[in-house]
Amino acid sequence: MGRWSGMPRTSRWVVRVLRPWLMLLTKRDWQGAEKLPSGGYVLAPNHLSHLDPLLLSHFMADHGIAPRFLAKSTLFDMPVVGRILAGAEQIPVCRGTGAAAESLRAAVAAVGAGQVVSIYPEGTLTRDPDCWPMTGRTGAVRVALSSGRPLIPLAQWGAQEILWPYGRRLRVLPRKTVHVRVGDPVDLTDFEGRELTEELLHEATERLMDALTALVSDIRGELPSGPRVEVRDVQRKLEDNHPAKEQ
Repeated sequence: MGRWSGMPRTSRWVVRVLRPWLMLLTKRDWQGAEKLPSGGYVLAPNHLSHLDPLLLSHFMADHGIAPRFLAKSTLFDMPVVGRILAGAEQIPVCRGTGAAAESLRAAVAAVGAGQVVSIYPEGTLTRDPDCWPMTGRTGAVRVALSSGRPLIPLAQWGAQEILWPYGRRLRVLPRKTVHVRVGDPVDLTDFEGRELTEELLHEATERLMDALTALVSDIRGELPSGPRVEVRDVQRKLEDNHPAKEQ
């Protein structure tokens, strides 16, 4: 239990409750953990399933890392879930509002203080029909450049076989293998010390998504068959289907 001693008490409790079930119900192919640096950094995984945070937390906890994510602020309003997220020191993010910038500042502060913060660069579950990474949002890159700490791509595969993106039916048996590949830190040295313009952030984010796609390709043993799905197009469609309510 010593490897979990640095985690918030709530995180340790969650790990002790859920880890035995995950050990029982999944198989693991985890590679590249030796590439994880010491101190604070941004972990940038692809997003396949609503189970991703749970399965990624398993990987992180087993390597002595306190799972910490940017989570939708609405989850913190749920009576039980909200208390667990707050106790585990997750970082609430209000999408599409000025408060989102405050969430990134909180992430920068956490990483600068030596913590690991996981940020899904796609910002939502992939809408690619074959589950390849889409284009990315700039939050992960912004936090890494603002904090001066490493940006680590992490590819995972297998969660979508247990729970398909936007699906509701769990397929636990037969046991599925959860694959994880940790990549080398994304080289952002040519962006350091420069103004964080949208153009610069998008260029750096494209570099991150290239790294993630290469790692997913390595796991799957194949290359994408088409161009990346544009995450901004996905967001526009979601907004069209679920327009904001008038205040």
